[in-house]
Amino acid sequence: MKKRHIAFAALALIGVGAGTAAYVATPTIHEGAPGETPELGRYGEYQVGTQELLIGLPDRLTFGALGLATGQVEEEMPALQVRLYYPAAVAAGAQPITYNHTMSPPAMEPVTLEFEGRAFADAAPIPEGKFPLVIMSHGFNGWSTQFSNLAEHIASQGYVVASIDHADMRIEGVTDFVLSFNRVLVNRSLDQRQVLAQLIAGAKAGNGPIYNLIDPEQVGLIGYSMGGYGAFATAGGDYDYESGTFGRVPDEALTVLRETSAEPAPVDAVIAFAPWGGQPDNRVWSSETLSKVSVPVMLISGSQDDVSNHAEGVSWIFDQLTGTKRYMLVFREARHNIVGNDFDVPADAPFRMAEFLNEPVWRQDRINGINQHFVTAFLDLHLKGDADKASYLDVPTTNANDSNWETSFGEQLNGKFAGPDETEHWRGFQRRWAAGLEMQRKAAGE
Repeated sequence: MKKRHIAFAALALIGVGAGTAAYVATPTIHEGAPGETPELGRYGEYQVGTQELLIGLPDRLTFGALGLATGQVEEEMPALQVRLYYPAAVAAGAQPITYNHTMSPPAMEPVTLEFEGRAFADAAPIPEGKFPLVIMSHGFNGWSTQFSNLAEHIASQGYVVASIDHADMRIEGVTDFVLSFNRVLVNRSLDQRQVLAQLIAGAKAGNGPIYNLIDPEQVGLIGYSMGGYGAFATAGGDYDYESGTFGRVPDEALTVLRETSAEPAPVDAVIAFAPWGGQPDNRVWSSETLSKVSVPVMLISGSQDDVSNHAEGVSWIFDQLTGTKRYMLVFREARHNIVGNDFDVPADAPFRMAEFLNEPVWRQDRINGINQHFVTAFLDLHLKGDADKASYLDVPTTNANDSNWETSFGEQLNGKFAGPDETEHWRGFQRRWAAGLEMQRKAAGE
């Protein structure tokens, strides 16, 4: 079950004399989130509905283990489950959804994870309004509701979110890993492009109440790890196909990816969590190809990421995106798992589950609140044109620890957010609570 968070009233002890003291209590409880969650990380004004959609992907190729050796491919017509989240009119008495997912890593008994959501299954979309579309793309062997907390949050702020279940091949051993990963190299961006194309086509055709909510002219793309790898190609950062990383992919399958990636998809903003593919030993872009991404980008990374390699991989991607303005939020000391639900991993589950899901240094709920804050600011700025949100991103200090908001002697902080008048503090964070983070930014051409 999802962990429950209770934020208590803060008690301030203010000394007024050697033998006298007064306690001042100020509520710090915020609906739907711990009291420490930054301002824009709080749930939005809309109730959220959720439902699944099956989307067919025409004209696709696949290959098996033999194909890795011989180049043999075959045609397939896959269909992917896509979970939608959207502003909804929720019936009285309705109960929020509980998400379930069974993990079955090799040589391990299956373990089912449950997570209590805030969305309502099959709730009716609100009857009017147009909202930007946000595509979400998980990492290798992830699943569509792994980040349901983030998807629900975005939808509550007035977006339609489509989270893809990429249906990566299940891994039973080393051979399966190699085959599955090579398929992902080809399929991630293709999945993103085809799901996006069909949703936009459905919106333009008015194919139903949910489609009618979608503004096809405002599209964001969020990818984690291999989802981020796909996202940059989808947004116009074509791959360097001479990279040795693609060396085992059958030529015919690689040709389809090359032809499809020649032009960017209609994406207006990209957020990449811990994107894979920039590290020197598996670098899949050149400086030239990444420079062709022209839409605004935000990268989010852990400074100790040893999967995507923050120092030589994610940071390298950030530096090469010279065709656009970009941001990079860094969780200092964090590793690769810097996004995802705060799952209760069973105490008797093998450690590999915790290793796949959890961050070893940061609390997951703290990470999620910060992610929700900055994702909201970035999407509102670039998909809704809300210029006020720029000040949440253009922070006054690169290192959050240098953020300054003076406190009087004996003053209790009480959860007040830094507003536009606190020009030396990261906006939207409480006093002393902007810590452990860095925000780097560069302009196009820089």
